[in-house]
Amino acid sequence: MKNALIVEALQPADACVIWLHGLGADRSDFEPVARMLQPLLPTTRFILPQAPTQAVTINNGYAMPSWYDILAMSPGKRAINSQQLETSSQQLITLMEQQRDSGISPKRIFLAGFSQGGAVVLHTAFLRWNDVLGGVLALSTYAPTFEQVEALSPLQASTPTLCMHGLNDPMVPLMMGQAVQQQLQQWGVPVTWHDYPMEHEVCQQQIADIGTWLSTQLQ
Repeated sequence: MKNALIVEALQPADACVIWLHGLGADRSDFEPVARMLQPLLPTTRFILPQAPTQAVTINNGYAMPSWYDILAMSPGKRAINSQQLETSSQQLITLMEQQRDSGISPKRIFLAGFSQGGAVVLHTAFLRWNDVLGGVLALSTYAPTFEQVEALSPLQASTPTLCMHGLNDPMVPLMMGQAVQQQLQQWGVPVTWHDYPMEHEVCQQQIADIGTWLSTQLQ
C-alpha cells in the first residue's frame, strides 16, 4: 500500500479514515467522496490505498487491481486466496500503525471499504486488530472469514460499525451484507444498517449518511 493517495485534512489532522476501493477499481475512486466529506470533517485525513494488480481467477485470470484473488463464487459465498487477504490486511495494519505513531489516536482511526475492500476491512478489524478503533464502514461488502471467529475480544466487540448496501446489488447480493450485520449484532457490536435503492455503487444520500455517522463518532 505504498501508493496511497492522501487527501490531507483542511485543518491539523486529529482523525483518519483509511478507505479501500473495490475489485478492479483504483485509489482515486473515493477521492471525490473524501473531498465532499471534508467540509464536515475538517480535521480528518483520508488515506486511499491502491490494491496491487494481480490475476483474478473468476475473471478468467485477468490481472486487475485486487486485494486478493477470488477463486469461485456461489450465492452468499466467495472462495478466496487467504494468503493474499492476510497480506492486504497486514499492509492495512501497517498504515494504521503509521497513523497512530504520527499522533492520531486509534480511537479516531476509521477503516472504510467498498466491496472487496470492505472484506479486507472487516477481516482486519474483527480478526486481526486488537486495539481500540474509531469505527468501521462496510459498504456493499461481505465477510469471507467471519466463520473463523468464535468470539471477539472486548475491544473488537466495542467497535462502532456502519453497514450500507444497495437493495438491488447484482455483484454482492443484499443477503451477504445483511449476514455481516446479523453476525456483528450477535457478537454485540454496535452496528448501524442503511440500505438504498441502488445497485453496486455509492449514492448521494449514502455519502450524507456517512458524514453524519462519522461526525457523531468523532464528537
